[in-house]
Amino acid sequence: QVQLVESGGALVQPGGSLRLSCTASATIVGIYTLAWYRQAPGKQRELVAALTSGGSTNYADSVKGRFTISRDKTKNTVYLHMNSLKPEDTAVYYCNFDLGGRGYWGQGTQVTVSS
Repeated sequence: QVQLVESGGALVQPGGSLRLSCTASATIVGIYTLAWYRQAPGKQRELVAALTSGGSTNYADSVKGRFTISRDKTKNTVYLHMNSLKPEDTAVYYCNFDLGGRGYWGQGTQVTVSS
């Protein structure tokens, strides 16, 4: 069983930046997809960004050019760098690790973009 611990959520003003972190309790090896999702009140959970073991990345259209997903292999951690934040980015952000077909979720971290 792999546990994921997220951090970095906060209240930030429009135009600001945040970095979310998600650290796994086990070493990430093999075939995997590491992703960030978000869920705003009253809306379905949606994919924000994903990083595969092959090195490819994928972003939701709404965050392209503003968000970047990256990984620190030495720390078993995936990051979501968020710039030029907008009020519509307000949501609970969840990390998801798909490790060889088994999926794991973090507990979620709140990001609020408001003046």
